[in-house]
Amino acid sequence: MVLELAKPRPIWQIMFSTHHTDVGLLYLTFSLLAMFIGGAMAIALRVELFAPGAQLIQDGQTILTHCNAGALATAGYGTALGVIRAAWESGKKIEVLADETRPVLQGARLTVWELMQDGIPVTLITDSMAGSIMRKGKIQVCLVGADRIAANGDVANKIGTYSVAVLAKMHGIPFYVAAPYSTIDVKTQTGDDIPIEERRREEVMSVHGSEYIAPNDVNILNPAFDVTPAEYISGIITERGVFAPRDIAREFSP
Repeated sequence: MVLELAKPRPIWQIMFSTHHTDVGLLYLTFSLLAMFIGGAMAIALRVELFAPGAQLIQDGQTILTHCNAGALATAGYGTALGVIRAAWESGKKIEVLADETRPVLQGARLTVWELMQDGIPVTLITDSMAGSIMRKGKIQVCLVGADRIAANGDVANKIGTYSVAVLAKMHGIPFYVAAPYSTIDVKTQTGDDIPIEERRREEVMSVHGSEYIAPNDVNILNPAFDVTPAEYISGIITERGVFAPRDIAREFSP
């Protein structure tokens, strides 16, 4: 029996075919394309976003970060962790304190793991320890990512970010936000206009899927994010440069 091989088809015909046998290849094609584009964007961000951000970090400093703004959350090199990586790779001897970031524990589960893979000294702390450690003079810089930045420079990020910013201002510690400029939404005037997701009560009732640690009928609040007002932010690091929050609307309006 002679097998008759199918004739090769141009990729554009496959991509726009509706034949059901091509669905897997179509998915693979778009996945590979997305990976290629994502990798190229990551390289560009590595140069444009992280270099100016890394200049804000001095040799010998300890940086406090909150949640996860690394490769696992943002792909490529990360945002806030990308700045930290760039500072480390430039030869600066830095250390990182990572908030565990209750209730989902992104800091404990993701940030610490990423930094350890890179050989960057990192210490895990509970969220409630930050103020005491600042008071002892053991934190010199705070650096976080962002989920959305409003026109006035207010920043929405993982719950607990606002608390870190308030403590930093109280102790005279610079508080920076690192994010690609696509995070900036100039149509959203202030942080008060950003909707905040309320997540499942089980996240607070347990610790990463453990047995419940509180009575079953207790009331629970579980906002996923909070808003840090612009007045608490020392600078916003983007691939277009480092900006004061008050300049965001002028610099990024279409």
